[in-house]
Amino acid sequence: LRRPECFGSVIIFSGFLFEMKALSRVVRACSLRCPRYSTYTYHGHTPEVGPNCYVAPNASVIGQVKMAANSSVWFGAVVRGDNSLISIGEDTNVQDNAVLHSDPGFPLTIGKRVVVGHNCTVHGCTIGDDCLVGIGSVVLNGAKVGNNVIIAAMAFIPEGKVIPDNSMVKGIPGKVIPIPEAELAKVRTMLKGGADIYVKKATLYRESLKPV
Repeated sequence: LRRPECFGSVIIFSGFLFEMKALSRVVRACSLRCPRYSTYTYHGHTPEVGPNCYVAPNASVIGQVKMAANSSVWFGAVVRGDNSLISIGEDTNVQDNAVLHSDPGFPLTIGKRVVVGHNCTVHGCTIGDDCLVGIGSVVLNGAKVGNNVIIAAMAFIPEGKVIPDNSMVKGIPGKVIPIPEAELAKVRTMLKGGADIYVKKATLYRESLKPV
């Protein structure tokens, strides 16, 4: 192909004339008719996406994945169930650029009302209900995180580590700090509120997100 030449709003390419505005309209029409796929069948396994879920257009949900009602996977996130089952609980959100993966013998289970923050890596482990997995944190194979747990941003939870209920994890490697009894009600309200925000946001995106 010859190199295109541009004269004002007209492109000459291999002997054809394209008016740039008309070309723009064609490209936009194609994008509306052919949206990016977000869920993929792999090796005979198709993701099970529950009612009122949201998967962003450039997220990837692949293979053995179960998304319970009102859960969401956001822009750039990857949920790759090509080894073992990945289960995402009701009202849970997986935020932008997070990576969820499993290994043979190490399925990944995430409970209800969990917030998985931006850029997290969650791999072959178990996360309980009402948890926050903070931005950029890492949780590895065989780890078991209880209920009402806050994993601070950038924390690292190594393989096989057990995190008890009602605790906070900070640092590399993660240090467990019990949440005081007097603070538990406040923490639970905060964690539930974080999940609820994304349930509502997912509804708005399903109804109003459109390419331009």
